[in-house]
Order: sequence, then structure tokens, then C-alpha cells
Amino acid sequence: MRIVLTNDDGIDAPGIWALWQALGERGTIVAPQTHVSGCGHQVTCDRPIQVERRSEQAFAIAGTPADCTRLALTHLCPGADLVVSGINAGGNLGADVYISGTVAAAREAALHGVTGIAVSHYIHRRRPIDWEIAAQRTARVLDKLLGHPAEPGTYWNVNLPHLEAGAPEPEIVFCSLCVQPLPIAYEVQGDAFRYVGNYGDRARTPGADVEVCFSGNIAVTQIRL
Repeated sequence: MRIVLTNDDGIDAPGIWALWQALGERGTIVAPQTHVSGCGHQVTCDRPIQVERRSEQAFAIAGTPADCTRLALTHLCPGADLVVSGINAGGNLGADVYISGTVAAAREAALHGVTGIAVSHYIHRRRPIDWEIAAQRTARVLDKLLGHPAEPGTYWNVNLPHLEAGAPEPEIVFCSLCVQPLPIAYEVQGDAFRYVGNYGDRARTPGADVEVCFSGNIAVTQIRL
């Protein structure tokens, strides 16, 4: 299996190397040079996209996560069977999938008929992420998903919970996307408005991914294009 790894936190982010570990240190890394979180499915068409070869198996791209998937599948790793994006530092649940560059990279893979999996890690109360544990949990999920490939026209969105040390291992729960909006709250600063919504206070569709992840389990959602 030829695997592409990407993200939206940048090639130097710890999450992509945890993902590489979860995949048994396999795959070609094609990731943004810098942090481009929240860019959605933006692609670069108005300028050349610089590619820096970091090693035999790692390329830093001066573009977006969707650019990374496009370049990987057409030039840097043609014939790839799988694109895995992450592990994102922060959840990508419900409405987040329309904002997330992490998810866009997996969606772009699905548009090309390639299996795409986005993996994110919810952050609770700004506690640091234990990337070794994140890699172990991601490996569990990938083992299950690779034996249950997404049907054509779909891709996977995975969200890991943020548990206290010593907590029981979370269950893998297949669930739908939450259909509630993100919290809307702004602070007025003169003529400007500053967003001050609290991610953890978002509304939850019963049984959907936000509720599953916030309750301490691994939320796995199959999304259709």
C-alpha cells in the first residue's frame, strides 16, 4: 500500500510524526511548510507552489493541505492508495469539517477516488496532548478502517478524545456528524468584533460525533461527498 501523510499544522508539527508512528513509520509525508489551520478546501492557482524536499520520504509544500494531496497524487506519490491527514492538534467535529484543512486533505483524496482519512485530537482545557498515546489510539482506528474501506464517494473523519492520564481506553464509535452550529459569541472592540466563542460549549446532536468525542470515546464518521 502506498500511503501519503499530510496535515494543516505544518510539516514540523508533532501530530504528523505521531501519525507516521501510528502507520508503522511508513508513507510519504507531503505537508505544508507552515501552519495553515482553518484554511478549508482552499487551493493555490494564482502562483507557483514551491516544493522543498526534506528527505527521501518528506516534502514541504508552500501551499494548503488540499494542494498537498493534489501534488502527492499527481506528481510526488502517483498511484497512492491512501491519504491520511493529521493528527490535528484540536478537534474537527460537526461543522468544523467545512473549515478544517485537515479534513479538506482527506476530502480531496476522495474526489480522486483514493481512500482519505482525517484524524484530529480534541484538546480539553488546554491540556497538552500526549502524542505517544495519540499515535497508539490512531493505530487502533486505522487498523479497523483499513479493514473496512470507505465506499467510493466517501471519506473518514476521526476525532480522538482528550482523556485524563490513566483513564480507560476509549471505544471506537461510528457515528454521524453533529448538525449544530459552532458557538457564536463576539466581543465588541470599537468598530471591530472579536470572536470569543467557547469550543467546548457547543451544542450537541444526540449520538453524533461531538457528543461521542466529548464523552470520552473515539468518534469515527463516514462523510459523503
